[in-house]
Formats: sequence, C-alpha cells, structure tokens
Amino acid sequence: MALSTYLDIVNEVLVRLREPEVTTVNETNFSTLVGKFVNDAKRQISDAYDWDAFNQAVSVTTVAGQVGGYSLTNAGRRFKTMDVINTSRYYQLTPLSHAGHDNFYYTIPTPIQALPMYYTIQGVDSNGDTQVKFWPVPDAVYSIRFSLIVPEEDFVNDSDTTKLAKEPIVLNAYARALVERGEDGGLNSSEAFALARAAMSDLIALELARSPENDSFEAT
Repeated sequence: MALSTYLDIVNEVLVRLREPEVTTVNETNFSTLVGKFVNDAKRQISDAYDWDAFNQAVSVTTVAGQVGGYSLTNAGRRFKTMDVINTSRYYQLTPLSHAGHDNFYYTIPTPIQALPMYYTIQGVDSNGDTQVKFWPVPDAVYSIRFSLIVPEEDFVNDSDTTKLAKEPIVLNAYARALVERGEDGGLNSSEAFALARAAMSDLIALELARSPENDSFEAT
C-alpha cells in the first residue's frame, strides 16, 4: 500500500468539508489553511505515541579525549530515546543529568578517560540536531548506537509522504477545520474530534498487539 501524500490528505479533508479538490495544496487560501491543519494534526498524532514507523538508529563515533559535541544526525529535537549501546564493546550506556555530568567532570583536576558509561544531552547544533556528551571522556574510538523514535518533519511539498496511517490525520484536521469555519450542517467539531480519537486508539491497539512494551500514550 502506497504511503499517503500531503496532497492526498488535504483533498480527503476538503471532500469531507464539501469543498472542491485541488491539484496543489496551496491552490486556494482555504486549501492552504487546511494544509496547516493537516500539519498540526500530524504533529500532534506523531508526538502522542511511540509509533513503530518512527523507529530509527543513529550512531556516533567517539574521538579519544573528546567529551562532547557529538551530533545525533537527522534526529532533530522531538525524538525519544529507547536505548543507547556501545556496539564496539557491547554494553548499554546510562542517561546522566547535566548536574551529574558537571559533578563528575569539573570536580577533579584531570577528567578521567576510559570507556564511556553515561551520556548527557548537550544542546543543539547548527543543523537543529541534538548533541550529546559522554562520561567518562572516551579514551578511544567507539561506535555508540542510539535507538530513537524520531517523528517526521511537517509536510512541505505536495508529494511529501507520511508513514502514519492517514485516517486519524484526516479526521483530526477535519475537526480543526470545523472549529475554524463553524458548524455547517454536517458533523459538529466535538463529534469529529471524537472520531479522530477513536481512529487513533484503534491504531494504537493494533500496534500494542505487536509491541506491548509501548503501553502508554498521550490523548489528543
């Protein structure tokens, strides 16, 4: 089954609003507005659950003597960390707070260089990707694998696709459009939001059957 495109989803919403379909998202002022609602809906649904479709691994390679400045390339800032493993030495790293890292790093004359056992989120690089630092300071080259849930970026182009099922996105965006336009003889916005929540709950139930460890989500 082909992935749904930005244009496909916008047109699905327009049909439910009894509006003419468009050949490009920005064809009319109203279709452009619906495109905004679609992105808002997709972002909310993406952040509500650890969707299997968003599983992604990012590896960083340490440099001997370099404590930080390691970027999680293409992970952005909205990701969730599942686990972090040194695949060169086959063990798991533990998250460490900023205060904990500072306590280790700055309270001794010479920082320890050894196998890194902890990682700390350090900030964001010029590309908008999150950076990490390690403790102890790496004493050699190691490959550190971060298993992440990385939500998709917003739609931009008509042909942009999503790995999410389209139904909750369409219904959520439709409900948002009803709120903006007002009731028009069809579903009211409360009913539409209820349908959107039900569609997402159904998809989560299906995923839980495959991945029971993901047993919580944030209601939209």
